[in-house]
Amino acid sequence: MNKQKNGFSLPEQKERLESFCKFKGYEIVDYYEDAGISAKTGNYRPDFERLKSDIKAKKINTIVSLKLDRITRSIYDWENLMTFLDENEAYLDCVNDEINTTSANGKMISRLLMSVSQNEIERTSERTKIGLAGAIKQGHIPHVAPLGYKRENKKLVIDYTTKDIVIRIFDMYYNGLSYKKISNVLNEEKVLEKENWRDSTIVGILENEIYKGDFVHGKNTKHPTYYEDVVEPIISKEMWEDCQVQKKKNSRSYKRTLTYLYLQKLKCPKCGRILGGKATTKKNGNSYFYYYCNDCKIEFKEKVINDYFNQFIDELVQYDSVVNQFFLPMIKQKFDEPREQLEKEINTQKNKLERIKKAYINGVFELKEYNEEKKIVEKVISELESKLDTTDCVEDLRFTPKDILLKRDIDYINKLKLNKEYQERTKTWKDYTRKEQAELVMKYVDDIELELIGNEVIVKQINIRESISKPRQESFDKGYMDTTKPAIFGNVLGNIRFSNYLSEEEFGEIIMRLRQYYDVGYTEATYYLDKQVFYFNFTEDNSAIVRVFHLKDYYKLDPDNKMETYEFGIIYIREEDKFQMQEINTAFEYIPDESNDSVIYIKEPKPISVGVKPVKFCEENAQETN
Repeated sequence: MNKQKNGFSLPEQKERLESFCKFKGYEIVDYYEDAGISAKTGNYRPDFERLKSDIKAKKINTIVSLKLDRITRSIYDWENLMTFLDENEAYLDCVNDEINTTSANGKMISRLLMSVSQNEIERTSERTKIGLAGAIKQGHIPHVAPLGYKRENKKLVIDYTTKDIVIRIFDMYYNGLSYKKISNVLNEEKVLEKENWRDSTIVGILENEIYKGDFVHGKNTKHPTYYEDVVEPIISKEMWEDCQVQKKKNSRSYKRTLTYLYLQKLKCPKCGRILGGKATTKKNGNSYFYYYCNDCKIEFKEKVINDYFNQFIDELVQYDSVVNQFFLPMIKQKFDEPREQLEKEINTQKNKLERIKKAYINGVFELKEYNEEKKIVEKVISELESKLDTTDCVEDLRFTPKDILLKRDIDYINKLKLNKEYQERTKTWKDYTRKEQAELVMKYVDDIELELIGNEVIVKQINIRESISKPRQESFDKGYMDTTKPAIFGNVLGNIRFSNYLSEEEFGEIIMRLRQYYDVGYTEATYYLDKQVFYFNFTEDNSAIVRVFHLKDYYKLDPDNKMETYEFGIIYIREEDKFQMQEINTAFEYIPDESNDSVIYIKEPKPISVGVKPVKFCEENAQETN
């Protein structure tokens, strides 16, 4: 007998069989039940094997079943069973199918019914496979969404909050790190707030074809089905294959020496596949990097990307050093983790600590377990209290979005006036190692769009990650972030730092604060939209423009660009203007504090008392400098 089928529960099936045996005059010797195990070919059924053993031992000579398909659903297995019964002088009697193998006619009918049953099973299986195949090809993967993916409308799509973890795992393994080292790194960094990353987890990720866009159904069966390009890939097929080859190498001794700057960032301009990378190393030790698509036979040098990328990479590096390293973390933490939220979580953890203590007192925990649990919670509380202290520090320092703009203005002037000191203190793109460059690209760049013109590959667009570009764009829209644009000044072509509209009070504050360090000038100019030119000239006195900005909110006033002229405010600095503070380090390590309303016009390098903010994150005892 089997589990419930056709509306009959196991007790009901047993009752019907007992009534049938009573009617037939059969003596019931034993009950054989493989509940939950299908009667398909290949399934091992312990009680069915016990039944056959009892037949061989002559304990029973007749099998009674409700239906034929409760015994088997395979013609092959059925014929083997018939032979077995003949050899042991045993028979089969079915309640519902009215089959009795004690006669030749009964055997013939049973074979016919078995053929019909197997045909129906095979047809159902075919329909199921066809339906499943169609669903898989549309992205409906019949598995739990793996790391890096999520479900939207039942389809598997990329989860952009976790996909970078997957890319990083493949990248670390590709560059020679072992499973153990990768899991250790993730545990140390508490990636996804987890400390239980295991070697087996890393292996499972690296061996999963889904990350290159493919899916294998029935992977652990004798006849798996391979589906290509059913979901959007997170890594390229070449990268995935290279990582499989890597298994054959000794992970402990093998270390890649070549770093690809744009791996996983480039897609084929023809088919859209993520491009693979390769390199050649000359006898002189120089390496030359290429990206390619095997399917479309497209290959080009990395220099194609570098030439385009270098146009704005310095600005990206400046953004990274000035904004991301200290200002944005402060501002972000201040808004993302406010005091109230941190205090609430600290109280939650303290309550948890109290519950653990009570559980130990009540004998739920042993002393060792109690100490381990207590240590974990206390560590969390310590980290939260540290964040709370940091938040307090942020609030005390009162960093504002204008501080970002001010710091970038000062850095620009420092580059002009204190170039030697600026170069010594500032790390530019060319100063980065190739590995650091790759990390910066991985950190900021979402993808790089390519275009094919004839047989030549060109860069169409570089897309910065939304997590970076969105707050940056929001800051720009509000006037607190600058960008570099080409412009014509009379008859001179050059680049200017441009920012959006700020109120007169706000830009006045920035100018006053700048004048505490440098005697910057301020003027206004008219911009003619039809000729796209500024009519003023700084070349005569060798003045340099620090930044220009809208004096009115023209994005709102003139969204269709129908006005003839715009008025711009211009911050500039003259050739003779020097840094006004005695200590040069002040120019790089501090910014003027907005609370100081004294503006000092001094060119001689003598001590000046100026309120400042430390640039370094949460630096203590730096409220002012002399």
